[in-house]
Amino acid sequence: MAEQISKQLPTRGVELGAGSPFHPRLGDLALDLAEGGQIGVVVALPGDNARSYHLRLPGGGGDWRARADGSTLRPVAVPVTHVTPQRRDVMYDARAQQGALPVTVHHEDGGTSESVLVLTPAQVELLHHQLGQLIERREQARTYRPGTGRP
Repeated sequence: MAEQISKQLPTRGVELGAGSPFHPRLGDLALDLAEGGQIGVVVALPGDNARSYHLRLPGGGGDWRARADGSTLRPVAVPVTHVTPQRRDVMYDARAQQGALPVTVHHEDGGTSESVLVLTPAQVELLHHQLGQLIERREQARTYRPGTGRP
């Protein structure tokens, strides 16, 4: 899911294009392509009282309206803080020669999403080596006695 969000974020100079409209909820951050990529908080939704989205700069300040069909709006990706493996079996696709490790992606806002870390055989071997080093260092740290200068 996070990958889909990042692909939707425009780069400078991107024109309005066809795509699935984004229909944000009240309080969501939205990027408005019609406003040059300006990011705003959705403070009003199209409905009985309004014919468009009403957005305001985060923290207050200027506000503007965006089309009710959501065609100019895009989601704002929440930064990732870290990724942790899930307690689920890994998968291996022999035809693609790739392994897949289920992971949980942790976001800055406290939310999480599930994803898969896809690994080539070379990456699996590298990860195996790195995890071996990590286990070894953990063991050394467990047996180290401070003040003695020796393990």
